[in-house]
Amino acid sequence: MLKRYNAALLMLVMALMLVMSACGQSTTSSAADTKSTAVTEEQAAVETTTEETAPEPAAEEAAATEGETVTFASDAGDVQVPQNPQRIVDLTAFTTGYFVALDAPVVGATSGAINNKYIKQQLADQGTVDLGETPTAEPILALKPDLIIVYQGTEGIDQLEAIAPVVQIAYGKDNFKDLIVKLGKLTNREDAATAWVEKWNAQIAELKPQIEAAMGDRTVSLLNPYEKGIYVFGHNYGRGGEIIYGEFGLKAPAKAQAEAIDSGTGFASISLEVLPEYAGDVIFTSPWSGDTSDPEVVYGNNIWKNLPAVKAGHVFQLDATSDTYNDPITLEGQLKFIADSLLSTK
Repeated sequence: MLKRYNAALLMLVMALMLVMSACGQSTTSSAADTKSTAVTEEQAAVETTTEETAPEPAAEEAAATEGETVTFASDAGDVQVPQNPQRIVDLTAFTTGYFVALDAPVVGATSGAINNKYIKQQLADQGTVDLGETPTAEPILALKPDLIIVYQGTEGIDQLEAIAPVVQIAYGKDNFKDLIVKLGKLTNREDAATAWVEKWNAQIAELKPQIEAAMGDRTVSLLNPYEKGIYVFGHNYGRGGEIIYGEFGLKAPAKAQAEAIDSGTGFASISLEVLPEYAGDVIFTSPWSGDTSDPEVVYGNNIWKNLPAVKAGHVFQLDATSDTYNDPITLEGQLKFIADSLLSTK
């Protein structure tokens, strides 16, 4: 996924350089023609300004705040950012939901975020522009962002900084609670970030004893069939892992626990033949998003059909696209579904 992302951003940078070059040529050729007009307009503007009523103090203060910058400690080092960003472009997809949770203005995002069912309506309500899966320079320039969010190590950062300050995020470095606090600082919304964490912790504190009583020592698996086998996921790649393994503290089968969780990798790839060793008493699953292979190669196989969780009816289908995210709004949506599903197996 990150390779495709970097390639897309490289295309963006090349397009940006062409656009900036064209703009420079256009400016040079028209400068002589517009000089006298500019002087006349400037004089008129000065005369008009002296006749207008001075702006209200509150408006002056708001304008000053928007123009101020602060130092933010990004995952790639310190960067000067607007104190109160008003036009954020997020090219990472997976952090867009954090800005939604903080009520921070996102003017542009990738198609993955736009189509996430948990934040789709909120983005539509604020008019967020769909930049596609491979964003190009022109629509980003047109949005006039004052802050751009990318993954750490993205190629062409220098060129992106020609548009707006760029903050790099290292995927998976921070858990979702730490990340919302960090992004709260970035967007001047620390109080909102802290309030979200407190509310979330209260929900978990209420639900966790019920889940523990219902599940006992039973195990849970997160399984995604894909074209070459099955992915077994841990606690930091969405799909409910942050809730199931992180917040509720449930266990996976021994091999899945060792390879996808305790190892720190976050996932493991296995063949269909060894699936029974990785399948828990309860299974959350979905086909691999964007995969052209038929998931029935797994779901229709007798190995799958004979799993204890399948026979007991303890298999729950995740959304193949939206549930891959692990931002605060998505997690809120997942929490009810996961809790209700686990409690139903009692």
